[in-house]
Amino acid sequence: MAAPTETWLVLGGGSTIGRAFAQRAAAAGAAVLVAGRDVAELERSAADLRLRHGVPASAMLFDALDLASHRGFARACAALAQGQLNLLLAFGSMPSQAECDAEPGVARRMVETNVTGAASVLTALAPVLRVQGGGVVVALGSVAGERGRPRNHLYGATKAALAVFLQGYAARHARHGVRVLNILAGPVDTALTWPLPKLPFMASPDDFAAGAWRLARQRSGQAHLPGIWAPVMAAIRAVPDRVFNRLDL
Repeated sequence: MAAPTETWLVLGGGSTIGRAFAQRAAAAGAAVLVAGRDVAELERSAADLRLRHGVPASAMLFDALDLASHRGFARACAALAQGQLNLLLAFGSMPSQAECDAEPGVARRMVETNVTGAASVLTALAPVLRVQGGGVVVALGSVAGERGRPRNHLYGATKAALAVFLQGYAARHARHGVRVLNILAGPVDTALTWPLPKLPFMASPDDFAAGAWRLARQRSGQAHLPGIWAPVMAAIRAVPDRVFNRLDL
């Protein structure tokens, strides 16, 4: 097989979506770096990618909350990348609103993971993207960030903050050929949603990863996934506050 022309760095490579996306990238002939906290598990995933698809794949230690490590981590990614380095930001924290209300530490950890950690590692990787003269950045946002709901408004606030950060990140680095996509995800059947009741339009991890891979090849800005959430959220955003605030959402 020819040497890869691109490498996908999957931040949150141990997540269900991260693993499924890594399989898509490797099947397309890309090298893969799977990054997260459980290096032993990631090593097994990387070995599977190498054996199954015959592409270079490596596991990397990454902790979103260890901000001091992010610049060194970015340099290590640049050294391992073959061809253009692209990024999938697939890590996150989603405790319930009740947990956040009861324990300030839980709320703080979610904000620090979803906002501070994401902004920190993307900032650390920005020089790598600029030097190589391009790259694709895909982040897993959420429809929860489009309107604050009583049941998960703090989680939604972290995804709204991430969306604004990504808009500025895209504008800042577009002149260097960097393309940024924020995927506004509906519910996906993963460990984050297992404690919840069955949610409408819930996607399987494999179907979601297939859609994310397709969007990553062609889109920038924002895109809903599954696509049904675009009209659904347009309708929800249009509901007047005096009505919305009486709804049990």
